[in-house]
Amino acid sequence: MISRASRVFAAGLAFAAVAGASAPVIAQDSGAEARLRKVEAEVRALQRQVFPGGDGRYFEPEITAPAGTPRAASSSTTAVTDILIRLDALEAQIASLTAQTEENTNAISGLTARLDAMGTATSAAQPVSPSASPASSTNEAAVSAAAAQVTPEVAAPTPARLAAVSAIAKPQTEDAGDDEYSYGFRLWDAGFYPEAQQQLTMFVEQYPDHSRATYGRNLLGRAYLDDGKPNDAATWFLKNYQADKNANRAPDSLLYLAESMIALKDERRACIALAEFGETYPAIASGRLSDQFQANLRKVDCD
Repeated sequence: MISRASRVFAAGLAFAAVAGASAPVIAQDSGAEARLRKVEAEVRALQRQVFPGGDGRYFEPEITAPAGTPRAASSSTTAVTDILIRLDALEAQIASLTAQTEENTNAISGLTARLDAMGTATSAAQPVSPSASPASSTNEAAVSAAAAQVTPEVAAPTPARLAAVSAIAKPQTEDAGDDEYSYGFRLWDAGFYPEAQQQLTMFVEQYPDHSRATYGRNLLGRAYLDDGKPNDAATWFLKNYQADKNANRAPDSLLYLAESMIALKDERRACIALAEFGETYPAIASGRLSDQFQANLRKVDCD
């Protein structure tokens, strides 16, 4: 900022120059005029960046008369008076820009402090078990959240249901794996789908290489599908099909996978499953599972 002393000194120099000779005064005035115009242009450009809009609320007149007693206009003092007036305007504009910059800086600092406080509060609201690593804690939280969304609350079985389930006998043969599968089948056939899901899940986990494993995975998918859980059903149908495409129940699982997609209203994936079923198992599509295949085709538009 130009001090008052500097301005008086500049005024004295200008006055002396004007009083000397007309040709030097004209040259000095031209040089000062060019410099002032350059500074004013730069200040106006800066104003437009800080105050977009350019209306009278932000841009002061380029030349304003100072308060107080007006200066006497004369041919010898016109240049000095104009310089002082324009310097006053420049100083006022620079002061306004500085004040606005300080306000913006304070506002940004306040916003940053609020965001930091919110982050601290969020971290404090989610404590992590000291014995768990950050990665495992995150995974467990994600799994718990997903389970809370997709797993409905299961009501306790009534005494009558418990008695009905207990009445279903579990086979006792020399093939323990086959006994477990057969018991799951009996539960499913009797309409006890949650109990069948539990029994068949135990079977496929304990006997993954049993000859009945393909039957178990397929029937587990059907137990979920019949229980109104097509998403869980699709998972098991896909697992069974991908485990061994030549297994006895792989074609059934692929066709039931299409039915699960239809139940989920995912027509695109249903059409993909039906097309793959027809291409992979043409004999079964026209034979054992023909009716079911054609019925599923009529439920979707696969053109």
